Amino acid sequence: MTSPIETTADDPAIVRVLADDGTFAPTESAEKYLPLIEALSDAELETLYRDMVVVRAFDRQATNLQRQGQLALWPPSFGQEAAQVGSVRAARPQDHFFPSYREHIVCMARGVDPVDIIRMMRGVTHGGWDPAKAGNVRPYTLVLGAQTLHAAGYGMGLVFDGRTASGDLTRDEAVVTYYGDGASTQGDVHEAMVFAASYRAPTVFFLQNNHWAISVPVARQSRTPLVRRGYGYGIPSVRVDGNDVLASYAVSRAALDDARSGVGPQLIEALTYRMGAHTTSDDPTKYRLSEEEQEWAGRDPIARMRTYLTGRGATEAFFAEVDDEGRALADDVRVRTNELTDITRESMFAHVYSEDHPLMTQQREWLDAYEAAIEGS
Repeated sequence: MTSPIETTADDPAIVRVLADDGTFAPTESAEKYLPLIEALSDAELETLYRDMVVVRAFDRQATNLQRQGQLALWPPSFGQEAAQVGSVRAARPQDHFFPSYREHIVCMARGVDPVDIIRMMRGVTHGGWDPAKAGNVRPYTLVLGAQTLHAAGYGMGLVFDGRTASGDLTRDEAVVTYYGDGASTQGDVHEAMVFAASYRAPTVFFLQNNHWAISVPVARQSRTPLVRRGYGYGIPSVRVDGNDVLASYAVSRAALDDARSGVGPQLIEALTYRMGAHTTSDDPTKYRLSEEEQEWAGRDPIARMRTYLTGRGATEAFFAEVDDEGRALADDVRVRTNELTDITRESMFAHVYSEDHPLMTQQREWLDAYEAAIEGS
């Protein structure tokens, strides 16, 4: 079952710069964003491509590692690379990120060691990483939609700390939060938009509409485009081709600039597609057709950008170098993952409370008795 909502790449209301075949073919709604794209250097354009290739190599390796029993779970980002790369490369160093659990390249581009993501999915860390040392990226949130409240609250904090009587912001910082079409139906997301809009928080809501909330199609979640939900809260909203990295970059750059300038929150609906499973515990063949997957494979964001760069003069040596970089990263992740050691049983009781707590003592004693009984049986 696919969505009856118009989401084709040739919809003029959707911001798109590159056609499915990689040719430069901006839609009418993309015209105002073209100066932002024209300002990109060849090196910056190549970085966008490099990011997508490298994270796909990492993603495939992590999926394999989970299948080999090295991870408890893995949420693939296969197919959604352009939406994420464009948005994170549009940000400034002082901006803040509140991801969900699939934004691997967002973390990596801001300085998170990919093995720290692996540690989280392996269950051998209590926190993931320190945001202050990782480009202001907060750890993943697996509770659907909760991160949008965190992002709205942080944006409100920026307002409270630095808005003048005239309404101007003195802190030149913005906040980005990522969530999916399924999470967009959560009450937390709507409450976050209410508060962000009310306080004109510099928060960008980045909705990755990958068309499937696990096995539930977007058509069952909403009879109208999800971008319209932002309008209801007075939030400027835009729909972008999420498989077009240039469009994602330009729209994100404009939204972040507006957020920092005091306009208030922004919403971006990036139309993309989850080519893989929701997580490695999911089997998408049970609920969607291969014809749909093949259609979206023809809109692959990496192939699209490669064609565009080739037309601009990028060499085969460049593409080979990027492929080698992706393989090297994947190999390094595999080696370091296999070297990880599991946390001790005792560590699950540590850092829950700042001081000894009778509940922790009770649970520890119960586990000791349970394991003793198992060993004696």
